[in-house]
Amino acid sequence: MITALDHVVLLCPDIEQGMEDYTIVMGADPVWQTDADGAATALFHAGNTCLELMAPSGSGSVADSIRDLTQSGPRLSTLVYQSDDLGADHHLMTRRGLSPSDISPGTSVDLKTQSWTSWSRFRIPDEAAAGIKSFVLERNDSLDRPVDQIMGSVSGLDHLVINTPNPERAVAFYGARLGLRFALDRNAPQWKTRFLFFRVGGLTLEVIHRLDQDHDSSASDEIWGATWAVDDLRAAHDRLTQAGLDISEIRTGRKPGSEVFTLRNGTLGIPTLFIHHTPR
Repeated sequence: MITALDHVVLLCPDIEQGMEDYTIVMGADPVWQTDADGAATALFHAGNTCLELMAPSGSGSVADSIRDLTQSGPRLSTLVYQSDDLGADHHLMTRRGLSPSDISPGTSVDLKTQSWTSWSRFRIPDEAAAGIKSFVLERNDSLDRPVDQIMGSVSGLDHLVINTPNPERAVAFYGARLGLRFALDRNAPQWKTRFLFFRVGGLTLEVIHRLDQDHDSSASDEIWGATWAVDDLRAAHDRLTQAGLDISEIRTGRKPGSEVFTLRNGTLGIPTLFIHHTPR
């Protein structure tokens, strides 16, 4: 079964700028860096998942494709789920009509340490995943590397926000076909939004449907923004303020017992919130 969100991919035009920005955002250096086959990547570990920055490098079809995809700016593009039995998941998703690609192996070498890592994965066709690039992966080793963190660093991904023009399609894909836990379906008239929550590996895919907008139900979904969890919200607020970033004041969150603030820049244009939950 799918046990976690292994990582989310953020496409960006320049890997150095991306690493500079997200080292500040995350409060830690990347745990893995590669440059191969037309793509430069940097992986930031965030407790329950990873954020992978990907930028074009050199020439070739892959580099050209990333340049085309980032012409209008960086964007969250891909969700990679983690499996504990890839063969069984491939069989199950084939039976559920997702038409996954063949399972294929992959390897990567870290530029700094020359360490190797390997995995196997398959891709779910974009049309089956409402336009969001989606993979299911099983790692042969862990990328949970120790990193030096500072006070107020990111401790995990609380939730990703996905915009959908078709909430029933989202329920069918994320809940029935991927098998993620469907935890909430609620209309919130005060925010003119229908919220669908899908839980996986200690985080939430928050799929939202705007009730006050006209929609083409056949249009693609979009990964819109991220909310990062921290153990010390005030320390995070202080360190980002000292880094010269534009941030809001700390305010009460929508979920009872939570406090949040908005990070308005330094995120490669990705809408970004920081959150802390007070234990009950």
